[in-house]
Amino acid sequence: MTHLEKVLYTGKTHTSSGGRGGTSRSPDGRLDIQLSPPGGAGAGTNPEQLFAAGWSACFIGAMGKAAAAMKVTLPDDLSVDAEVDLGTTDGAYFLQARLGVSLPGLPPEVARALVDAAHQTCPYSKATRGNIPVEISLK
Repeated sequence: MTHLEKVLYTGKTHTSSGGRGGTSRSPDGRLDIQLSPPGGAGAGTNPEQLFAAGWSACFIGAMGKAAAAMKVTLPDDLSVDAEVDLGTTDGAYFLQARLGVSLPGLPPEVARALVDAAHQTCPYSKATRGNIPVEISLK
């Protein structure tokens, strides 16, 4: 297990006892959301959507670092579609994920190299590696 030498940022939230049907807020007020169970009728988001949003944003940042190192200009219209599945096996809950990366205009071998490098450096990718099934595809 890797231990941090220097903490760059700490995300903090307080989630009410309603859990998937409650609210989650950050102390700085930048996040204040209603939560709803996946597929439920509630108006809120769910942990799987939040994880997908965080991972895709982080992955784009990791591609930016990889592109700078490779001296490649990322397209302005790049995107990452993240899908995080919540499911069960033998009655226990598990996650699995897919990232669909769009890097329009880049040669496929350059796009693949960027995605592979980002997957090695993105903290979300590191956290999930070996823990859940992950598929990463180029669109």
